[in-house]
Amino acid sequence: MDINVTVSATSANLGPGFDCLGVALACYNEFRFASATHLEIRSLTGTPLDTTAENLAYRSFAHLFTVLGQPIPPVRLGIRAVVPLARGLGSSATAIVGGLVAANEWLGQPWDRAELLAAATALEGHPDNVAPALLGGCQLSLVAGEVVCAAVPWPETVVPVVVVPDFQLSTQAARAVLPRVVSRGDALFNSTRVGLLVLALSQGRTDWLELALQDRLHEPYRQKLVPGLVELAQVAQSQGAYGLVLSGAGPTVLALCAPVLAQQVGGALVEAWAGFGVRAEAHFWEVDRVGVRVYKGEE
Repeated sequence: MDINVTVSATSANLGPGFDCLGVALACYNEFRFASATHLEIRSLTGTPLDTTAENLAYRSFAHLFTVLGQPIPPVRLGIRAVVPLARGLGSSATAIVGGLVAANEWLGQPWDRAELLAAATALEGHPDNVAPALLGGCQLSLVAGEVVCAAVPWPETVVPVVVVPDFQLSTQAARAVLPRVVSRGDALFNSTRVGLLVLALSQGRTDWLELALQDRLHEPYRQKLVPGLVELAQVAQSQGAYGLVLSGAGPTVLALCAPVLAQQVGGALVEAWAGFGVRAEAHFWEVDRVGVRVYKGEE
């Protein structure tokens, strides 16, 4: 058995969409599972990774077998890791989705996409990254007993500019600075804006995006963890972007703009971050509209 699974990076917490709104980006991790006599895990890119049974992709692969009461086969797992680690781009979601989808293919597809999404959400803890990683595009998702997920159309007139700094930020550290309770005013602020953001994207109303991308639930508290975040937002706006938000928990930032402005916005943001002593790289990854890709063959 030989199964290759390709999973995209994701940018979640889009503006006010904390823990519920994410988009798939055309940057990919690849997971190659093949029959073997014993467990072997190796990096195909030289990126350091866990080569034990605690590897997240392998644990996710084994999880499905365990749930279905099937013996876990020994595999050789090769991982081509391209999605930057601990940067707010859903690298853990790629591993979870990659492992689950590979196991599902190995077993003859006993689970449909809804069941895979539920399992991925349980492993990740929330659906905002795993939903777009599995399904592609922009996804609005929530857990209400079951995982409820709805695709949000993404207009061709809006492109993401992804600016990745040279430092990492763990999700745990980024969550530790968040308050346990927020005011009614802040809750109302975000709920109205996430509704407007969904409409703006669905209808291509770019004139609504500046207002719709505003947030009070997580970005104000994470500013101290990301040098220059406020100034970066100002630079993006000065270059004509519709807005700039943290990607996931950060520290990567995501600017949304018209296609013709992407290079200009990306260059200005890299230069602005350099002023704070931060080296960064701009990427112009398109929105991935396909979702997880699978190739199944025989060795």
